[in-house]
Amino acid sequence: MEKIIFVCLCLVLSLKAQEKDVQIQELENRCLTCHKQEQIPSERTYRRYLMKYSTKEVITVAMIKYLKDPKKELSAMPPQFLSRFPMKLTLDLDEVSLNKYVEAYIERFDVKKKLIFDE
Repeated sequence: MEKIIFVCLCLVLSLKAQEKDVQIQELENRCLTCHKQEQIPSERTYRRYLMKYSTKEVITVAMIKYLKDPKKELSAMPPQFLSRFPMKLTLDLDEVSLNKYVEAYIERFDVKKKLIFDE
């Protein structure tokens, strides 16, 4: 019985991992390709949002609010950044897709993955 539960748990975790990989690949294709062409530093953008809002949940809300209605006042980026890079156009995405892309963006650039803890 334990083996069956273990196998089922492994399958579920594997599917979740594949789902995240697909979301990150969609993010790369749909969003980050343009960011790279325009040389927008996505890592630096994420870190700026992290410094200003501090938690993934608050960052998600702030990013979605900005992407729905891109205004300088809603951006976490400094004026110098906004004068160098073009203002984002309003995205024509449904709520579910927008949430999915923002979550994938946060997952992709999360700084916690780069931290190394000594044991």
